[in-house]
Amino acid sequence: MELDIKQLKKPFLIAGPCSVESEEQVFTIAQELKRECAPALLRGGIWKPRTRPNSFEGVGAIGLPWLVNAGKSVNIPVATEVANAKHVEEALKAGVNVLWIGARTTANPFAVQDIADALKGVKMTIMVKNPINPDLMLWLGAFERLENAGITSLIAIHRGFSVYNHPQYRNVPNWAIPIALKEERSDIPIIGDPSHISGKREGLFSLAQKALDLNYAGLMLEVHNTPEKAWSDAQQQITPAAYKELIQNLILRSEFIQQKEESSIQNARKRIAAIDDQLFSLLKDRMKIAEEIGAYKKDHQITILQTEQWKNILETRLSNAKSLGLSEEFMKEILDAIHEESIRHQTEVMNRKES
Repeated sequence: MELDIKQLKKPFLIAGPCSVESEEQVFTIAQELKRECAPALLRGGIWKPRTRPNSFEGVGAIGLPWLVNAGKSVNIPVATEVANAKHVEEALKAGVNVLWIGARTTANPFAVQDIADALKGVKMTIMVKNPINPDLMLWLGAFERLENAGITSLIAIHRGFSVYNHPQYRNVPNWAIPIALKEERSDIPIIGDPSHISGKREGLFSLAQKALDLNYAGLMLEVHNTPEKAWSDAQQQITPAAYKELIQNLILRSEFIQQKEESSIQNARKRIAAIDDQLFSLLKDRMKIAEEIGAYKKDHQITILQTEQWKNILETRLSNAKSLGLSEEFMKEILDAIHEESIRHQTEVMNRKES
């Protein structure tokens, strides 16, 4: 099945269980979703790439007809994850409508290439989750491999990036990566996956709203008829009723600016542009001073990196972040970037050969 990605109705909703557990389970979920708030696609994991071997790794190919028939019973096309060429072959044979490539697989170009080769000559939509590590090139490379195999209907799924023991997220969103993907490939719609970013039910709504506010095409949410008894990812799944409530409470905003509001926002943008010019000019001046310091260090055989000085700068600047209405995380990223550029300028000065 090949979706017309240029005509996706926003928000394009994908919902269903993390894992297909039984024929009765997936049929029940499909019926309840149809009654509460029918998604555009019914999702269900058949093969589950788990971190440790003794975890539930999916029911396997036996579950494919369960998923397909559940979708047919409510007239909703179905989607599942594939991790290798054999999965592709079995899913196509069973009549699965849309496939997605998971984060672990996206991180492996050899695996993506095998999937792409298995899809040659097939006309269908393929969704690609971001790789587990924040590497834009890997994500772009997966799309390019699929395009080289003749796949033209592609969708990106932003599910966040792996991190150890984060206090808020299962996978940190790192919104800059999907935004960068939009800059590189504006033709590829992005679907937000709040379930995997949050890892718990409580964080789903705010993540879903932010995804739509960033002009994502839609959302993928894990929905289970009895989430507390789910065989995988129980904490992040919600009931069909909770899913309906979440969707109904989302605010849908327009991408386009009304003509009557255009002059006001254009004036604000001009003011921002003027401030940006000042910032760039100040950064230029700052780097000139950094070069002066680099020349002094060269003359006196002093290392570029002054660890204690840098720590003092960070502590002082970051302590002021809150009073300026800025987050410490943002300030740290800005300061790190400025420091890195200062080091580059000093390195050039200190390694410059005298004429």
